[in-house]
Amino acid sequence: MITRLAISGYRSLRDVVIALGPLNIVTGANGSGKSSLYRALRLLSDVAQGRVVASLAAEGGLDSTLWAGPERFSRAMKDGEQPVQGTVRSKPVSLKLGFSGDDYGYAIDLGLPSPSGSRFARDPEIKVEAVWTGELPGRSNIFAERRGPTARLRNGRSGDWSEGFNRLATFDSMVTHLADPVDGLELLMLRERMRGWRFYDDLRTDRDAPARRPQVGTFTPVLAGDGADVGAAIQTILEIGDGAALEDAVADAFDGATLSVGERFEVEMRQYGLLRPLGVSELSDGTLRYILLIAALLSPRPPELMILNEPESSLHPDLLEPLARLLIAASERCQLIIVSHAPALVSALARDRHCTSLLLEKQLGETIVADARQPSWKWPSR
Repeated sequence: MITRLAISGYRSLRDVVIALGPLNIVTGANGSGKSSLYRALRLLSDVAQGRVVASLAAEGGLDSTLWAGPERFSRAMKDGEQPVQGTVRSKPVSLKLGFSGDDYGYAIDLGLPSPSGSRFARDPEIKVEAVWTGELPGRSNIFAERRGPTARLRNGRSGDWSEGFNRLATFDSMVTHLADPVDGLELLMLRERMRGWRFYDDLRTDRDAPARRPQVGTFTPVLAGDGADVGAAIQTILEIGDGAALEDAVADAFDGATLSVGERFEVEMRQYGLLRPLGVSELSDGTLRYILLIAALLSPRPPELMILNEPESSLHPDLLEPLARLLIAASERCQLIIVSHAPALVSALARDRHCTSLLLEKQLGETIVADARQPSWKWPSR
């Protein structure tokens, strides 16, 4: 489980360190930084996919994603005694992302490229990476590090460093290029764990949504990001997953209704009083979205970390309490980070003793976590 998440220099997240638990609810007003936090987690996942630089380019490049305020605020600026203005920079421009748990930690530092005549001279460069054991890096527990084009690994038995690679491209991560079942086993395990993080922010329910079309079904232990294979995912849960939990979740939300899957893997819902089941084309957007959330959260192959962005979209307020119960139950199988601006859902989740509530606020354009003590963190130096 991730216990600390650190973000520095990314959009409004100038310097944020967050303590995480099994169930985490992130909320705040519009523009408070919820989407930036979600995208920062996406970028961390993209490191393991080998596309973090491409993802930053898709967001407009490093220049448009960097913190736009001063490097630091003086007390006079915070007190309003003088206007916010730039200060003499003491550290290099950087965008840093990191996380840690009881077992491993990882951090990456991306910065401005060296001057060159290349057409790609605006691409961000990976300056530093580090992987360590435990929650905070130190001289004795870092076992893989990269500085510029050179990366090295520590031998687990002798403790000596061995040169891993000295020609890493500025856009290649050591997590993808040094992961090896022999010399880089820990990096390989870390890469696969990060690749296994699951994001749901685009579950479509419109009239042309893939989830409303007939499918050719195969065993589907993991619901697709857009929910296209929901019929196969539901059938997989019924056959090799927790079918009883699925039936309970549907009945809890829809007053005793039941789900089945048609011959062409179309979801069908049978409700009390009706003589035939309702086909997926007849279901409302909110009903279909809730079914998609059930399929995602009851996956027979739960990830270590699942991140949901505004799962309450399209849902009737009466469904928020059942959704909270579904999320709480799912957090016993995998760590959850939920971004939401629905007070009823936030309140229902916060009543669980394992829930960590994170209220984001803006101060002078900077995102802060209100009423929360920031845990300690240490960035590897360049």
